Amino acid sequence: MEFRTAGVIGAGAWGTALAQVCVRAGLDTTLQAREQQLVETLRATRANDLYLPGVPLADALKFTADLGDLADCDVILAVPPAQHMRATLTAFAPHYRAGVPVVLCSKGVERGTMKLMTEVLAETLPDAPAAVLSGPSFAGEVSRGLPTAVTLACADAALGEALLNTLSAPGFRPYLATDLVGAEAGGALKNVLAIACGISEGRHLGRSAHAALITRGFAEMTRLAVAMGGQAETVAGLCGLGDLVLTCSSPQSRNMSLGLALGQGQTVEQALAGKRSVAEGYESAPAVRELAARLGVEIPISEGVAALLAGEIDVDGLIDGLLSRPLKAERV
Repeated sequence: MEFRTAGVIGAGAWGTALAQVCVRAGLDTTLQAREQQLVETLRATRANDLYLPGVPLADALKFTADLGDLADCDVILAVPPAQHMRATLTAFAPHYRAGVPVVLCSKGVERGTMKLMTEVLAETLPDAPAAVLSGPSFAGEVSRGLPTAVTLACADAALGEALLNTLSAPGFRPYLATDLVGAEAGGALKNVLAIACGISEGRHLGRSAHAALITRGFAEMTRLAVAMGGQAETVAGLCGLGDLVLTCSSPQSRNMSLGLALGQGQTVEQALAGKRSVAEGYESAPAVRELAARLGVEIPISEGVAALLAGEIDVDGLIDGLLSRPLKAERV
């Protein structure tokens, strides 16, 4: 398999960063943005100051608002927000060529259906071979070529190997896995857990509390992934533990910054006001909570965050609820 052209759907921060990676990997790359005005700005300025300020874009990168312009691409990277993945792939369906691999690069659980992005892809583009790209990666750092390692999960070993070689670029190192469910589950839950870590930071609860949230959050992530059919080994890698550590440790994370604002006393509405980029944890929390309940999996930190975001409890109620849980043995 040889891939020479790439289409990246979604010109937010992460989509733009991945388009930069594709260019550095030697692919003829087109970045699709929903808004024609943004496309014109990208072409004129060679910068995406709306979502990724201060990063010069590669001269070879092309831009379009028309999904049809991606019809002849050898590989598609789908990077819309998780809650818009279904609508985006449905819109792309008339232009899609059967057999072209689709790399899913958005993290989350679809609200209402409680489905992962691979399931959404299977329903919207049933002839698309699927891969999942996930791991500890801030868009600004990736776009600048700073060293980054991620997981590329693909059930088809030969296709996975081809994609691995295709998307490897200076500063961007993917590791191959075959467990798509584990890769997706880790990426979906870590955003909710990052909100909890932000709340802890905003309340000045200390580094001990922060470490405890990451560790017990990782236990939640592992339990849920295994219950969904994923492998604990996958979640212990870059797409699970690695992504969790990064997202829970820096206010560069949109999810942690949301939690930080909540911990400092802002309401959910105030914390979200004026934000262009989506905090996927806010969008996915209700679906993650419902999914865990359906599977009979305990995820108290994530459930507490979902309750807070839904207005069922306040920050003090979240903290008190976690600290007053029954004592028990430590286990995943």
